[in-house]
Amino acid sequence: MSADWVEVRRGAYRDSVTLMRVSRRLAERPDVASAMTAMGTEPNLELLARMGFAVPADAGPADMVVAVRAEGGDLDGAREALDALLQEAAHVPDGGGMLGAPPAPRTTGSAAARGEASVALVSVPGPHVFPEAMDALDAGLNVMIFSDNVPVAQEIALKEAAARRGLIVMGPDCGTAVVGGAGLGFANAVRPGPVGVVAASGTGAQQVMCLLDAAGTGVRHVLGVGGRDLSPEVSGRSALAALAALDADPGTELIVLVSKPPAPQVADLIREAARRLDTPVVFALPAPGEDDLTRAVEKALRALGAAVPRWPCWAAPRTARVPAGRSLRGLFAGGTLRDEAEVIARDALGWDLDARGHRLTDFGDDAYTRGRAHPMIDPTLRLEALAREAADAACGVLLLDVVLGHGAEPDPAASLAPVLAAALRDRPDLAAVVSLCGTPADPQGRDRQAEALRDAGAEVYASNAEAARRAVALVEGVPG
Repeated sequence: MSADWVEVRRGAYRDSVTLMRVSRRLAERPDVASAMTAMGTEPNLELLARMGFAVPADAGPADMVVAVRAEGGDLDGAREALDALLQEAAHVPDGGGMLGAPPAPRTTGSAAARGEASVALVSVPGPHVFPEAMDALDAGLNVMIFSDNVPVAQEIALKEAAARRGLIVMGPDCGTAVVGGAGLGFANAVRPGPVGVVAASGTGAQQVMCLLDAAGTGVRHVLGVGGRDLSPEVSGRSALAALAALDADPGTELIVLVSKPPAPQVADLIREAARRLDTPVVFALPAPGEDDLTRAVEKALRALGAAVPRWPCWAAPRTARVPAGRSLRGLFAGGTLRDEAEVIARDALGWDLDARGHRLTDFGDDAYTRGRAHPMIDPTLRLEALAREAADAACGVLLLDVVLGHGAEPDPAASLAPVLAAALRDRPDLAAVVSLCGTPADPQGRDRQAEALRDAGAEVYASNAEAARRAVALVEGVPG
C-alpha cells in the first residue's frame, strides 16, 4: 500500500539544483517510493503528472510544489525529512536578520553597487534572464549566464550591449568558467598557470583544464561563451571578445579555444581573428580533420616548451575478451566528450555506427534534463541505462565519462561502481572503459574515484580521447 502527499507552498522559492537534490535525497529513503520538489513551472507540473501525482490546478511558477509517494502509507517521516532538508538548504542573507542590518539588495544593479565585483552570475529561468543580465551590464559587470532556454535574439542583444560597454557576456548555457582563479559553475580545482581558455563547451573546457593540470601547467582564465556563440546567428560575438581580452592580459602566454564544431563561416572568422593576435592560439575542435582535446593540449604544451606526460590511467584487474561483432555503447554526461568519442569511433569503426548497433548517448542533452538535474548532479537516468545496456547480449564495451569538480555529484563512484561491478561480474565478455575528467584537488578526489572505478572492473583514463580509442580497440578485439 502506498499514499501520496501533494502540497503547494505559496511563494516559497529554492533554486532548481537545490530542489532536485532535495528530491533525490527524499527518494533515497526506504519509506519513499518517489518524490519531487520543484517550482510550479509548466514543465515541472507535466513531469508530476507523468509520475502519477494529482497536479494542483492553482500552482504557479512562484510556488513550490511538493509531491511524495510513501511505501506503507506512512507519510510522517517523509514530511519531517523534507522540512529538515529544506531547512538545511536555507540561506540566511548578509546581516543574518540582525536589527540594524541593511536590507538585502533586491536588484542585480543594487547588489553590484555594494561591492567591488567585476562579474555577475545569472542563474534564473531562461525567459527571465534578459532584464537581470542587462541590469548587470548597466552596472558595469561582465555577465556569466548559467541559464539555458534564452531566446537567441536576446542573446545577441545582450552580447551587443556588452560590446558597447567593453564587457563580455559568458553564455547563455555557460556551465564552466574560471576568472582570476575563482571557479564558477562546474569548474575543476586546477593550478594557476599561463594558459587562457575560450570555451563554447563546458565539459570540453574541463577536459582541457584537467589535462593541463595533470601536465603541471595550469590555467589563468577560462572564459565560457555559451554553446550557441559560434553559430551563424550569434557569429562568435563573445568568443571574439574573449580572445581579445586574453590577448591583452600580460599573464596569458597561450590561448586554447575549445568548442563543438562551429559553423564553417564562423570558424573562418575566429581563425582570422586569432591570426591577428600577439598571443598564440591552439584550436581544440572535436571534429573530423581537427585535433581532439588531448592532442590540442599536447600541442599547447609543446608551444610553451613544456613536457608532454603520459596521461594518467588505471588498469582494470582483468581484461575482457570481447567476442567479434559486439557493439560499443557510450553513456555520457558531457556533450563534447561524447562528440569527441563519436569522431574517434566513426574513424575506426565506420560512419554507419547506428546501423552496426553502436550507440553514444549524451544524457546531458535537453531531451534528458527537462525537469531533472544534469547527470553530473543526478546520475539516475544514466545508471538505469547502464543496467539496460549491460543486459543486452549485443553490447560488448561500455564507455562512460565521469566529470568531477565543484557543483558536480559529491561521490559519483559511490553510485556508479556497484552498478558497473554487478554488470561485469555477470558478463565476463563485457568490458568497461571510463573517461575520468578531474584533478587530485577536486572535492571528489580524482585518484580515489579512479581507484573505486578500477576496483569495480573498469579501465580508467584521464584522457577522454585515449578512453575512446581504448574502447574502440576492445570492440575490434584488441585485448591489451
